[in-house]
Amino acid sequence: MTARPERRLHLNAFLMEAGHHEAAWRLPQSNARAEFDLAHWIGLAQLAESAKFDSLFLADGPVTHGTGEFRSPGSLEPLTLLTALATATKDIGLIATVSTTYNDPYNLARRLASVDHLSGGRAGWNIVTSATHEEAANFGLDERPLHADRYERAAEFLDVVLKLWDSWDDDAIVADKEAGRWADPDLIRQIHHQGKYFRVAGSLNVSRSPQAYPLLVQAGSSDSGRAFAARYAEAIFTASQTLEHAQQFYGDIKKRTAAAGRNPDQLIVLPGIVPIIGSTEAEAKALADELDDLRIPEYGLLALAKVLEVEPHELPLDEELPRHVIERPRREGFVSRSELIIDLATREALTVRQVLSRLGGGRGHNVVVGTPEQIVDVLTTWFDQGAADGFNVMGAALPSGLEAFIEHVLPELRARGLFREEYEGATLRENYGLPRPRNSFDAVPARPRRSA
Repeated sequence: MTARPERRLHLNAFLMEAGHHEAAWRLPQSNARAEFDLAHWIGLAQLAESAKFDSLFLADGPVTHGTGEFRSPGSLEPLTLLTALATATKDIGLIATVSTTYNDPYNLARRLASVDHLSGGRAGWNIVTSATHEEAANFGLDERPLHADRYERAAEFLDVVLKLWDSWDDDAIVADKEAGRWADPDLIRQIHHQGKYFRVAGSLNVSRSPQAYPLLVQAGSSDSGRAFAARYAEAIFTASQTLEHAQQFYGDIKKRTAAAGRNPDQLIVLPGIVPIIGSTEAEAKALADELDDLRIPEYGLLALAKVLEVEPHELPLDEELPRHVIERPRREGFVSRSELIIDLATREALTVRQVLSRLGGGRGHNVVVGTPEQIVDVLTTWFDQGAADGFNVMGAALPSGLEAFIEHVLPELRARGLFREEYEGATLRENYGLPRPRNSFDAVPARPRRSA
């Protein structure tokens, strides 16, 4: 094995039904009903674990996506699915997306802590604020909350959840059968939170979990999202089309994390990559072309219009993005993703039809088509040149895309000393090389403990 510095990259398997390419479900080998098939998800989880991926990740939103005519509009609830996957795996981290806008802190803190207990310390929470009008309508709102308000609520939400997770000391449970004392009540605290959005007495009714609390992950790349990640996140999922953009994001988020008084090495940056792999460049391109030919432009156009917050008829397929779309005032929904798409379209002077083709594989994430060696060269360059601490691996088709990555890319990464042979730890944080969080109440003077 080639000698390298201690630093090694981290890999997260971003799992999505039959695959990340919007037409993946149409491939002859694909399971067209994968989204609701538990055996499919278990197979993917065990496959990623067999390759020693740090974690797997499930995206989510409490809404139907599109009409359902051209692709499944829904999915299983991710925390429920993770509980099932926890029983079918033993080492891989399990990360679910859950919104702070359409949940309450107490119930979500309890559910996430429960998953961390049941998985033996492998749970993670991808924190989102939810961007669409349709989600708001599902919760009785006439309008979605403004972008700034969503992040303000999210910050208070996190403060409450962290207090709840810390409301039990690690040694609160005594389990002294002889004395008849199950716990020390002085080590189970009420939190007495009163804020702008929430009033929560506490304590939580679930003890502090194996890794203290689930790994905190964030995926917003807007200015508000970056500020939020710098304050709270331990890993961040991001999308970049170019090395230069990824380097800018990486440098900025690390500086923000340091400015927030945190160690920037304890925020793991994971750009998304959609690898389409062939034994030759021609073979890889043929697979990419096969998927592209299966796309239905109407589906992509509806999705693009939603992100750009315009009507589909405002996006003529064989023309470049209209000026009024490019120059419109700040969007309140998918802020960073719309900026990425507009930058891609204007930088390369793409027509709307060409934009749809470029987005079909990964919705704006970096699609890399080539041989295993070419894929590894890209990963190594980004890792070594200050653009990534690892990658969010997004199989264009699943399971075949993940299988190809494991069979052909991982051996070369390991040969270059870039990826583990075995898991190093028992918890998700340990495998990410992150410390177990101390209890925030440790700084508060302790009450005298009761005698037995």
